[in-house]
Amino acid sequence: MSVGAVLLDRPTSTADRVGRVLLALCAVSTLGAFANGVLIMTQVSDARVITEAWRTFAYLVFAGLWAMMAAAPRRQPGVWELVLLQKTAITVFALAALDLPDARMTFFVDLSLVVATTAAYVLCRGWEGWRTSAVRSS
Repeated sequence: MSVGAVLLDRPTSTADRVGRVLLALCAVSTLGAFANGVLIMTQVSDARVITEAWRTFAYLVFAGLWAMMAAAPRRQPGVWELVLLQKTAITVFALAALDLPDARMTFFVDLSLVVATTAAYVLCRGWEGWRTSAVRSS
């Protein structure tokens, strides 16, 4: 370690493992949503197919983001916060629009993703990714 370097305040191995498992579950469940999205794309009208394709392919992006966070949770500055921002925004929007189709399911699914990701953020100490002068270990 060089002079002036800051050691990361690492989580316990159990906390880290639990957090990473939560992130992996988020990634896997999102791959399930992708598979369902492909099925939906084959069943919607031509007027909706592009919108459904856009949403379906976004599932792959989110699965990848959760996989990146699971693989190296303290080396992802900004990724955690962007995922939480988007998932919180859609959760709040769905709550405000509960009378619309799919809003109730969207609310509960995305709320569970927010809770799991937030728990993993705390367990894995995801904020450590912002420490640029830190000696990093994940």
